[in-house]
Amino acid sequence: MKSPSPRAAPGAGLGREIGMDGAMIRIGIDLGGTKTEGIALDRDGNQMARRRVPTPRDDYAATVRTIVQLVAALEAECGATAKASVGVGIPGIISPATGLVKNANSTWLIGHPFDRDLATALGRPVRVENDANCLAVSEAADGAGAGCPVVFAAILGTGCGSGIVVHGRPLSGRNAVAGEWGHNPLPWPRAWPHGDERPGPACYCGKHGCLETFVSGPGFAADHHAATGETLAAEEIIARAAAGDPAARASFDRLTDRLGRGLAAVVNLLDPDVIVLGGGLSNVDALYAALPPLIERWAFSDRIDTPVRRAVHGDSSGVRGAAWLWRPEELG
Repeated sequence: MKSPSPRAAPGAGLGREIGMDGAMIRIGIDLGGTKTEGIALDRDGNQMARRRVPTPRDDYAATVRTIVQLVAALEAECGATAKASVGVGIPGIISPATGLVKNANSTWLIGHPFDRDLATALGRPVRVENDANCLAVSEAADGAGAGCPVVFAAILGTGCGSGIVVHGRPLSGRNAVAGEWGHNPLPWPRAWPHGDERPGPACYCGKHGCLETFVSGPGFAADHHAATGETLAAEEIIARAAAGDPAARASFDRLTDRLGRGLAAVVNLLDPDVIVLGGGLSNVDALYAALPPLIERWAFSDRIDTPVRRAVHGDSSGVRGAAWLWRPEELG
């Protein structure tokens, strides 16, 4: 069955237990591979408290305990007199078929009923969603996609993920894989002077030529190395391109061309009202001038006026979006 809203762990009927004397608190948790961040928002989305702690890698039980302790610390800092709502973003998804985590970069979560275990440990319902969807939720709520019915948000960082929000709610899909943009093939593959894009680099998913292998930070760096023999981080390539280095500029042009094709495929399929970019590469100002004409070139339309915007909340979008998984009207 299609799942248009975030998965709520058993006990979702306890919503009325959540709130603080009419000044309702929503807590968001962003579970990352090296750090776990928590934020407390008031009804209007204003930050009340924020904390960051190390993620206990490769230890599932300790991960659950860490989140429970982080929620308690945030509630104490806010002076909460009732349980706050809790939403959690993870680098993976809850399988609708099994109720267990799958496709997670934080591999120690895989195969566990994370939402149910966390709900039991916290004594309240918990909503768990993919971290890219949390970015999209945050930006749709009060960021670059505010007021837009359909928001497509992409993370261009260590990997390449995306989230889709329709009328304020994340679209997870029947199999909870909606938004796996990075694991589609690069559209309209081309030949460049240093090599053909077909079949493309090997991806950890077991296939070749996934978009992630081209437009993520490591993919961008690997492409530059293949073309020049230089081993540089994505940030250094960008800096050299901005300074006029011809080889770096050529690498950046290939990146924008590939992003333009990838986003044109999104427009052809989804036709969102806005495209929002997050992750490290989203901080490159030149992308926002380069991408619209490239998208228009490849999309199946005589005109494309879809805006491409930087995530307003930047690195905070994921944790804020986790808090926004509970809408104010749901909590009274």
